[in-house]
Amino acid sequence: MAKLKTGRHTSALKEARKSKTRTDRNVAVKSKIKTALKKVEAAVKANDLKAAQDALKTAFSQWDRAAKKNVIHYKAAANQKARLSKKVASLSKTK
Repeated sequence: MAKLKTGRHTSALKEARKSKTRTDRNVAVKSKIKTALKKVEAAVKANDLKAAQDALKTAFSQWDRAAKKNVIHYKAAANQKARLSKKVASLSKTK
């Protein structure tokens, strides 16, 4: 550990390290859920029911994990899952 400068407390340094770790984790998790969302929407746009259902299953898992880790609010995850389900369900009705 480097020598402390005036006005810097060890607790503040530790909090800064923790904040960076959490930020890195949150960015990674948000990236995963956005990617999963795009995959579902791409499958729906291509009218590929099987791919959309597989992507939806993965997306549900990603959204639930993000909510569990408090990266996103659990109700935000529920709303997004409902929107995705509706899109895939509309695809299955047209076939």
